[in-house]
Amino acid sequence: MSWRLSQLHRHYGYDAVLGSIAAFYVFSVPYTKVEESFNVQAMHDILYHQHHLDNYDHLEFPGVVPRTFIGAFLVSALASPIVLTTRLLQLPKIYGLIAVRLTLGCIILSTLRFFRSQVKDKFGHQVEAFFAILTAVQFHLLFYCTRPLPNILALGVVNLAYGYWLRGNVYATLNCLIFATVIFRCDMMLLLCPIALELLLTRSISLWDTIKYCIGIAVLSIGLTIVVDSIMWKKLVWPEFVVFWFNSVMNRSSEWGTSTFHWYFTSALPRSLLAAYPLFVLGVLLDRRVLYYVFPVFSFILLYSKLPHKELRFIISSVPIFNLSAAVAASRIYNNRNKISWKLLNLILQGLLLISLGCTVVTFMASKENYPSGHALKGLHQIGYLNNTDELWVHIDTFSAMNGISRFCENDSPWRYSKEEGILLEEFHRKNFTYLVSEHSAIDGYECLFSVNGFSRTRLQLKLPPLILVKEPRVYVHGNTKMKYVRRIHWPGCP
Repeated sequence: MSWRLSQLHRHYGYDAVLGSIAAFYVFSVPYTKVEESFNVQAMHDILYHQHHLDNYDHLEFPGVVPRTFIGAFLVSALASPIVLTTRLLQLPKIYGLIAVRLTLGCIILSTLRFFRSQVKDKFGHQVEAFFAILTAVQFHLLFYCTRPLPNILALGVVNLAYGYWLRGNVYATLNCLIFATVIFRCDMMLLLCPIALELLLTRSISLWDTIKYCIGIAVLSIGLTIVVDSIMWKKLVWPEFVVFWFNSVMNRSSEWGTSTFHWYFTSALPRSLLAAYPLFVLGVLLDRRVLYYVFPVFSFILLYSKLPHKELRFIISSVPIFNLSAAVAASRIYNNRNKISWKLLNLILQGLLLISLGCTVVTFMASKENYPSGHALKGLHQIGYLNNTDELWVHIDTFSAMNGISRFCENDSPWRYSKEEGILLEEFHRKNFTYLVSEHSAIDGYECLFSVNGFSRTRLQLKLPPLILVKEPRVYVHGNTKMKYVRRIHWPGCP
């Protein structure tokens, strides 16, 4: 028995640690934001509306650009037995959201396991161990791996590409990157091109063989996404081509904000890598093999930096390779820790890991408070219904829909929901909504019933704890003053 436990620990110990951390993030912060909204709503509709396309959310709220349903179909299919069980047990739909997020996390961490196995085969078990440790003390990769962003769906395929790359199966690497580019994120082209160019320059591949082995997956991927998504969108569409045209040709993404050229290197990478940021540079210097893998990924970020609109999630697919380089450096420092010249580096390594852990805890605590409308709707469901047989109409404004509320957060009858846009504040008193979930603290015809705080900023102080999170009211729940039923309920009140 002990031998079997030892074998399980040896084979799946790192998976258990990383999976437990990711699951903790899911249960602690189950709600989602606007960036995840398309795939979240798509998974909800696939699981709950099935073939009734007219009830799907994307037809009413299509968003700026279309996205593919292929990832949503895959995750929903795998999560469907769990969701069916929650429906039979008549549990709230939020458990369905937890199920699909855990399913997605299992997919992403399984692909990361494949990559990690190749790390072990090429660089040794100790490098694999440090790779797992560095990943565990980072916040963003494990927090995001359960969030249904197109970037994360692409990350799963990119992890496979990295694994095949380490294994030496270069055509499988290119095929994975082509699939990710065509279906999930067109910007993976910026990763595909540097890797393909390096393989050509090192004569690992020939141009003719590349065309011969990769043209098939390109055609099949384009055909798959056009067929599936044209049916779902009820029009002929290749989603990622539309995204490419919108972001790159028309450069419309800059309407959502711009950052300086160096932002990825001075903000996004330090926050996402933490201890691995200085270590990955050292890894390149200590092991010449690492440069072969790091250089194309570094080039990917350099190319991406030319686009004005920048977000950390855009480059999250670079994290595994940088963690590999950092793990190589950490392993070399650990192996030489007893040598006088390396003792200081060993102390710095330990300090960096502790700092990373501390930063991850603080970032998690702040992120936990970034979904106020999800908590507001949950509180409304708990307080605002006392065996009432009338329909309870809840209007959810744009800010609230973007900061924690999805269709998974909705309850069944008598609750009804509206996300009608364009209603002026002075017009709400003419509407017959029972409740409003809004970013505004005062609305004519409605009384503020309670508010939910959200993260505002961090503040240093000269006492323990030295760093505190400052929270402010972000979302307000209002009740219709014309409805006596609402006034009979005891509400917490607003500040």
